[in-house]
Amino acid sequence: MTLICVPIPVHAPEEVPSLLARCARVAECGAGMVEWRIDALFAQPFDSEGEYEAALDCIALLIRDSVLPSLVTARTVREGGHCELEPEPLFHLLGEIASLQIPPRFVDVEFAIVEKLGRVPLVREGGASLLFSAHDFQGPPANVARLYARMADDDRCAIAKIAWRARTVRDCHDVFEILALRVKPSVILCMGEEGLATRVLAPKFDAFLTFASEGAGLESAPGQPTIAQLKSLYRFDAISRTTKVYGVIGHPIAHSKSPEFHNTRFAEHSHNGVLLPLLVRGDWESFKAALSMLLDDKSLSFRGASVTLPHKEHLVRFVLERGGVVDGTSAWVGAANTLVVASDGSLFATNTDVPAGCGVLADALHGAVRNKRIAVFGAGGVARAIAGGLALEGARVVIMNRTHEKAVALAEALSQDGRAVHAMREDAFECNTMECERFDAFVNATPLGMDGGPDPDGIAIPDTVHFDSDSVVFDTVYAPRETPLLKLAKSRGARTVGGWEMFLRQAELQSQLWLSSH
Repeated sequence: MTLICVPIPVHAPEEVPSLLARCARVAECGAGMVEWRIDALFAQPFDSEGEYEAALDCIALLIRDSVLPSLVTARTVREGGHCELEPEPLFHLLGEIASLQIPPRFVDVEFAIVEKLGRVPLVREGGASLLFSAHDFQGPPANVARLYARMADDDRCAIAKIAWRARTVRDCHDVFEILALRVKPSVILCMGEEGLATRVLAPKFDAFLTFASEGAGLESAPGQPTIAQLKSLYRFDAISRTTKVYGVIGHPIAHSKSPEFHNTRFAEHSHNGVLLPLLVRGDWESFKAALSMLLDDKSLSFRGASVTLPHKEHLVRFVLERGGVVDGTSAWVGAANTLVVASDGSLFATNTDVPAGCGVLADALHGAVRNKRIAVFGAGGVARAIAGGLALEGARVVIMNRTHEKAVALAEALSQDGRAVHAMREDAFECNTMECERFDAFVNATPLGMDGGPDPDGIAIPDTVHFDSDSVVFDTVYAPRETPLLKLAKSRGARTVGGWEMFLRQAELQSQLWLSSH
């Protein structure tokens, strides 16, 4: 069973009672081990031998009275900590801690120092076991597989730990590969947002433990989830070797509510699956490389993805290039947001944004969009889905975008089979207010106004647009629930529709597809 280990920093001996209380709380939340991070205690030289002894007594009390097994770590500055001790005095300190009358379960020893000095801290018989560790905050260490082999081959190493800053989600593959070939208990993980999958999926690959923080803002390393997120959001205790993996792929992605929605649905249907946020940068090559890794790593059992900006057009291209099936609507609008991976590896892409977005807008327009004149702002994947879906339903669609050429290109692409989709310059509003009043609805299909997006305070629709009680303003952004655009529209008396209802509708359709295919 993979343990959840919660790091708790120790700054001063007088903190012992409060630190033990914190340890008790994380134990109640489901932690299986505590990491006492003592490097701050040794961030500067002591003024007296008495101060050193007081620090050592503090550590002994924490180990003795902890309700959880203890891992003691004095991380050096070189590997991301605060400990300023030179190797010799650090080895002496770790040896003393490992040989306490009541020792911790493990003491962390940085492998770079072991290799430099050619020895490990002296530990009395019956003392703590040693965890060898290596950390790189820039990227993967050179030849990480060989580094792991050197660690694991050392009989003095009880646990081998390697952690590095992921550059892309593809770095996760190296983690899974090492864990699959491990020869002793191991902790292999990637730091940063791109490395979250290695932390959450630790039980799937039988990692010895994974790290989680007490709460938001208390992380000991970048990308570390909270214990509540692991236990509740990702259903950590239910993850096993047979767990199917799904992802929400995009950039940015931290704001996404897809993990909460789908993991709740999986639990309700007793489906052995977990959906993770997968940060993939914006270009085609990054998307292709990331999704190829997820599909080609058979140990992952990757079974589907929700794809958000800026990759909805990339998904159509990817599935077609891999010989999969793209449904007719997605092919026509040139964008998809849902990938279904069958057990035989075949791919199917569809776009649940189309029925969801059109349905929400139809409700706001009293049941139908046919013959309604609707302005859609944007020219990316969401705009393609909304504009294309509305055109299919018989609406009169006008596309506007800050780059007019992109609006024209999209309008031309969607003007097929007798459907007329037009492009209009945004600055046309400045000279023709009557033209604006003829729109029944305005739709923001850009990321402007989105939490974590390029411009959280931005408003896509020009300030010169006239809203009144007959106007419907629909913002496809759902985080925050009330965007700057919706606040403006409400202040001018317009009827407003937020992106949350569209999110729920499209996510429910995705859930049905995934659950019915397995």
